[in-house]
Amino acid sequence: MNTLLAAVKSLRKQFNMTQEELSVKSGVGLRFVRNLEQGKSTLRLDKVNQLLDFFKTSSYFSVSLCLCVPYHKKNHTDFSHFISD
Repeated sequence: MNTLLAAVKSLRKQFNMTQEELSVKSGVGLRFVRNLEQGKSTLRLDKVNQLLDFFKTSSYFSVSLCLCVPYHKKNHTDFSHFISD
């Protein structure tokens, strides 16, 4: 399972939020939240950081993810190597 997918989904559930609520409260689009949780292989890294920053600044809960992510064009990053079938 994708580490990022699992972390975001777990955090969302710990905060007792729906995808829609997370979208509104974090300022990212609902489609982005759904794509992330469904394991889309390319995501905007600035939006990933915005979502993770929401959890970090919303509580005393600290998120520690170590992702070695290769550069990809513009602000999009290929996360396909984190997804296992």
